[in-house]
Amino acid sequence: MYHTQVHITNKAIRMKTSFTNSFLTSPREADQREGITPPHSSPYLRGGWVGLKRGKGRFFNNDALLKYSLVTLVILVSFILPAASNASILLDRVVAVVNKEVITWSDLYKAMEFEATTQTKNLSKEEQKKLFKENEASFLETLIDMNLQLQEARSLGIDVPQHDITETIANIQKKYSMSEADFVESLKKEGLTLDEYKKRLSEQILINKVVTYQIRNKIVISDSEVNIYVEANKQTFSGSETYKLRQIFFKKPEGNIDKKTIEDRAAEVIKRLKDGEDFSALARLYSEDSSARSGGDLGFVNKNLLSKEFIEELSGMNVGDYSMPFWTGTGLHIIKLDEKISAQNADKLKDDIRKQLADEQFSERYKSWIKGLREKAHIEIRL
Repeated sequence: MYHTQVHITNKAIRMKTSFTNSFLTSPREADQREGITPPHSSPYLRGGWVGLKRGKGRFFNNDALLKYSLVTLVILVSFILPAASNASILLDRVVAVVNKEVITWSDLYKAMEFEATTQTKNLSKEEQKKLFKENEASFLETLIDMNLQLQEARSLGIDVPQHDITETIANIQKKYSMSEADFVESLKKEGLTLDEYKKRLSEQILINKVVTYQIRNKIVISDSEVNIYVEANKQTFSGSETYKLRQIFFKKPEGNIDKKTIEDRAAEVIKRLKDGEDFSALARLYSEDSSARSGGDLGFVNKNLLSKEFIEELSGMNVGDYSMPFWTGTGLHIIKLDEKISAQNADKLKDDIRKQLADEQFSERYKSWIKGLREKAHIEIRL
């Protein structure tokens, strides 16, 4: 059984604060200038989603900037706020200073609450407040990184012309067959006015520009690098079809844990996938193997190296589909087919390898760049 992943739910617009997944856009995604992503489809922060934890699970992806979405802070809803008598004091409290700019308590909680909309909807108000409190420090680090990138862009004289914003919004409306009134109504449901959205969109484009200028445009993968990679992975690329896969893996139960407990966790993942959440983000959150850190990425795998269970699932899948959970001797798997390459299509294979190598190099350079921005900045944490 398999399922095609859906990324848009009722045309609702979710503009994420995507840090790792937002502006660390990989080279293959550099042309995606929509500045908007569907509900909860973009990992945020340095390693997955922001490190919000509940028990052993993580609600936010903490792998900042590896894809593309929108930086947005929205109106803080009342359940996060303390008693009204204290609200004004907390809203004005400075929680961080980044060079000469400040981040307030309200900035932090507005962003955190919005990013967690789906993940916290079934929690009580007290559980929500406790969850945010436990994770505010790690989320604050993300907002600091965002501020540093905006400051760097401005110091380099990079700006965002008004026509870039207008064009991006027009592309969004065209892609999702939305009139201007539909678009404004979708923003309203998210607690945003059109002017607020344009401001956030401008920031998102600005960060994407500075990341492109400082990192993306300087990455060149030579033919020799591709050939070396192919030579080192001969077994993977020889023979029949090659698949590019991601997986969410649950280890085979041990001790008092029964299979149903594992299957229930997998069912929760499937529900979130059907709600439009990103497969990579959920892999970072749930998967129990080493690929979790890279969003479940297994890379390219030759069909001859796959178990019969994998081959059976893949036989009915199209690119972009994810499977229903299935058991092997090692545990329970949910897989996603990113690409399928025939044995005869050597040029396509090399192009994909070049993109993969560029993505990996981009990720490393981005992390190093952010580290450099932090080292030369004046940062005070006042949580």
